[in-house]
Amino acid sequence: MATIIRQDDIIASVEDALQFISYYHPKDFIDAVHAAYEREESQAARDAMAQILINSRMCAQGKRPICQDTGIVTAFVNVGMGCQIEGDMSLEDMINEGVRRAYNHPDNVLRASILADPDGARKNTGDNTPAVIHYNIVPGNTIDIHVAAKGGGSEAKSKFAMLNPSDSVVDWVLKMVPQMGAGWCPPGMLGIGIGGTAEKAMLLAKESLLDPIDIQDLQARGAANRAEELRLELFDKVNALGIGAQGLGGLTTVLDIKIKDYPSHAANKAIAIIPNCAATRHAHFVLDGSGPALQTPPNLDDWPEIAWEVGDSVRRVDLDKVTKADLEAWQPGETVLLSGKLLTGRDAAHKRLVEMIEAGEPMPVDFENRFIYYVGPVDPVREEVVGPAGPTTATRMDKFTRTVLEKTGLIGMVGKAERGPTAIEAIKDNKAVYLMAVGGAAYLVSKAIVGAKVLAFEDLGMEAIYEFEVKDMPVTVAVDSRGEAVHQTGPKIWQQKIEAQKLVLQDKPTV
Repeated sequence: MATIIRQDDIIASVEDALQFISYYHPKDFIDAVHAAYEREESQAARDAMAQILINSRMCAQGKRPICQDTGIVTAFVNVGMGCQIEGDMSLEDMINEGVRRAYNHPDNVLRASILADPDGARKNTGDNTPAVIHYNIVPGNTIDIHVAAKGGGSEAKSKFAMLNPSDSVVDWVLKMVPQMGAGWCPPGMLGIGIGGTAEKAMLLAKESLLDPIDIQDLQARGAANRAEELRLELFDKVNALGIGAQGLGGLTTVLDIKIKDYPSHAANKAIAIIPNCAATRHAHFVLDGSGPALQTPPNLDDWPEIAWEVGDSVRRVDLDKVTKADLEAWQPGETVLLSGKLLTGRDAAHKRLVEMIEAGEPMPVDFENRFIYYVGPVDPVREEVVGPAGPTTATRMDKFTRTVLEKTGLIGMVGKAERGPTAIEAIKDNKAVYLMAVGGAAYLVSKAIVGAKVLAFEDLGMEAIYEFEVKDMPVTVAVDSRGEAVHQTGPKIWQQKIEAQKLVLQDKPTV
């Protein structure tokens, strides 16, 4: 007799899982970040991980999103052949209805980031649907579902190649990881898929990220196959690159390397890398006909108590009074606390601004001596001024940077991760600065925002130009007015330090 799985149970389980992962990190991730924080020697990377851990605890307590980018939903669905689904919707529609309800939940509104007509109107669907769904029909009488919510910044750093059969996987990965920059918000995991066809390798890489962090267990027991040998080798070699938390330089870039492989054509060796960011979000549940499968809240005692102090030497900046001349004293890697009025704007706003400049139209906002924050906030709930409001990847604004700096009077930018060479040159030429906020600490950042209002482009939704009133918002000087970039200097310094430490350990006599 077939197991009856009710439509409402599928919808409710998807909704619950997506709400759950928006504010609860997996315990294995928290444990791994805390262990990395404890052993980190780079102060900048240590501070970044402290903010990630503090933010995680705040989100677990407040039940608000870890990151303002609440992701595109991916579902891996294994349907048992002994199941019968009772309902009037397709399974795809049921899953999307669960997504719709989760993202519009009144107690914890999640940001809708999905745009229809991706190379045309790019109109927001308004409820974060549709999800990307992968199905397998398998023996059994249950429906087994993994859901993940993947941020755009980490997804954008995915890499794929069709290697020759004799090419080295390790060499290719070590070439790609530095090119990925810090926009995927390390420390996190790298999922690697090897073999099959092009699309199969990508799917393997994505699916591998659902597995728990267990590299230390693998190190203890040793590799049993080629995929595990690669995991161990790449874990050490990727961390030896010195990229570190948020790309600032340090001992830990990856918390684990995950690898899945599949038989390949004799002429091919497909390989894909997909990173998981510091807002690791995935959940698993099984429907057996007994009702919805709801997630079990974790014990908050499992979250470490981390205190992050900026110290007396921190530079405090009044955004309402700062001038371009003031920026000359700011040093790369320096911590700055921002207070005052901060503009916001990201891809769509920058594109519209540049089009207005080229058309000779007046600016909708006075940018003279102002700073702009690359952010698309979550809608507020209850007493919030604004929802979680962490930074978005700054390199997407690089192609607009020179025009905006030279034509509007803007003197500073705040975003996530590194800037590319064209933006760095524009910053240097205009004696501006770029400041980095920690990706994966959106709720923590939002607590520094004490006021918010839309000034322009309201039709763009979360991409509108806001004016935030901030108080002691923590940022790091990532590119100074002379064009020195910590995302270039930091990893080089730590790569050399890690190499030197290895040599010291090799020279030590064994007992």
